[in-house]
Amino acid sequence: MPVLTRLIPSPVVVDVSRGAMDDLAGLLADQRISASGKLAIAISGGSGVALRARLEPVLPHADWYAVVDGTIDSAVKLADDIKGRRYDAVVGLGGGKIIDVAKYAAARVGLPMVAVATNLSHDGICSPVSILDNDNGRGSYGVPTPIAMVIDLDVIKEAPVRFIRAGIGDAISNISAIADWELSHRINGEPIDGLAAAMARTAGESVLRHPGGCGDDEFLTVLSEALVLSGIAMSISGDSRPSSGACHEISHAFDLLHPGRSALHGEQVGIGAAFAMHLRGAAEQSGLFVEVLRRHGLPVGPEEIGFSIDEFVAAVEYAPQTRPGRFTILEHLNLSAAEIRDAYADYAKTIRS
Repeated sequence: MPVLTRLIPSPVVVDVSRGAMDDLAGLLADQRISASGKLAIAISGGSGVALRARLEPVLPHADWYAVVDGTIDSAVKLADDIKGRRYDAVVGLGGGKIIDVAKYAAARVGLPMVAVATNLSHDGICSPVSILDNDNGRGSYGVPTPIAMVIDLDVIKEAPVRFIRAGIGDAISNISAIADWELSHRINGEPIDGLAAAMARTAGESVLRHPGGCGDDEFLTVLSEALVLSGIAMSISGDSRPSSGACHEISHAFDLLHPGRSALHGEQVGIGAAFAMHLRGAAEQSGLFVEVLRRHGLPVGPEEIGFSIDEFVAAVEYAPQTRPGRFTILEHLNLSAAEIRDAYADYAKTIRS
């Protein structure tokens, strides 16, 4: 008998709500996650300390591990620390760096991982990828999708609003990434996973078209769900293609060329997405991106995140080298530095109007 469906890797629990953190002990007691309550919980030295004080009484059998930074060394150290201690699961409690470290460590020791996000800065909270700093700059490491995803809207609101804004930039960049995927399909015959593309596009459009703002529960719910769906879309396709195109290549170029100076990931990919849409001649969509980014207080040009036009041009020129084998509008046009500068001059006219 033919197989009529396919299995989709996704969390068994997704809880996006106000007060979700208060129900964390009950969620973790789910037989599919932790029957004994023996958990390894990774936290940061910042917000994680206060959350530990709040949660420790209701998680008496958990062990707590402070994570210093988002490096591969920290991820390996966490894995070594928890190895052989008979935990049911690893919990990453914090922002993107903590969750990425916890995902990698859990994969290394063969344990399921629960992501408890304290901010919405990017779609890595539920993706099958850990982005970790290493000796060569920054690397992407394949990991299993989290078994459960918890986002407490009350906790999200306590984080700096800049992190929420960054998540908006990352979510809407899906639309540019899908356009790049479709371009590669037309030019090179690269296969497109229709389900992954539909999920990522829907996630991006839901944020792009929503009239709410960073202080609204309804908008934060839509943004949270969009970031979760983006992560699942990557799991479905088996790579980051549904959410990563020229927009992310430009961001990675900033990270590699200017370590220590780069802005938040979502801020950079938002600019990259708006510029990439301009490059492909989609003036109306590029204008909508700029309008939405501005409405939410996000940057739309490199000067707004501390980079000169010369540095932006150099980053765009270098960007294709950050993802060898990936085909986007940048690889298709293969612009010289002078052509990139001219294209940016045209783009700058639209963002100043």
